[in-house]
Amino acid sequence: MPDAPRTPPITEPPIRLAVLASGSGSTLQNLLDRIAEGRLIASVVQVIVSKPGAGAIQRAERAGVPVAVVRKLDLTPEAYEAALFGPIRDSKADLVVLAGFLSLLPIPKDYEGKIINVHPALLPSFGGKGFHGEAVHRSAIDLGVKVSGCTVHFVDEHYDNGPIILQRTVAVLDDDTPATLAARVQAAERQALPEAIALYAEGRLLTEGRRVRQLNPLRE
Repeated sequence: MPDAPRTPPITEPPIRLAVLASGSGSTLQNLLDRIAEGRLIASVVQVIVSKPGAGAIQRAERAGVPVAVVRKLDLTPEAYEAALFGPIRDSKADLVVLAGFLSLLPIPKDYEGKIINVHPALLPSFGGKGFHGEAVHRSAIDLGVKVSGCTVHFVDEHYDNGPIILQRTVAVLDDDTPATLAARVQAAERQALPEAIALYAEGRLLTEGRRVRQLNPLRE
């Protein structure tokens, strides 16, 4: 992903989000709940899931959000990009949020620097293809790390590789299981992802190479 200037603030709030998911949709639900409670000034305008039957579908439907199922299987790269980003463009989404979306995403020119992901580990550790769900937390425990956490980052053409926006840490306890560690990491994710969205919406992110700076909201 090329260096991006400071993200321009959303001049007509709320920021419009397209959320991509592959599983139960708990991250999507967190965003919907925070929006409903007034704790996140945003609107989810499109949901895309990667497989039929995903729990995220029902969550989107209950919230009245348009949802599309896009399966990568049997699609050419061009057709896959069109199937994903056609609804996103139609919804006029300002930002694409990967919320447990397990397929590698093509990055079209018009959405470079406008896609973020939340990962359940402190990247660059425990990231890349195959590192999702229980596998991430089991690896952290097996390798004896003392802290884990979550990372929100911009998305590029590689798994879990784009510039890091923010991270939150949690302790790894001696008696942790993948499930108990996952619960604490997920709690950190529920705080970190909305915070990153708000920073983006306020135009407070400046990408310089691999680093993302958080700018003062009053700084020009």
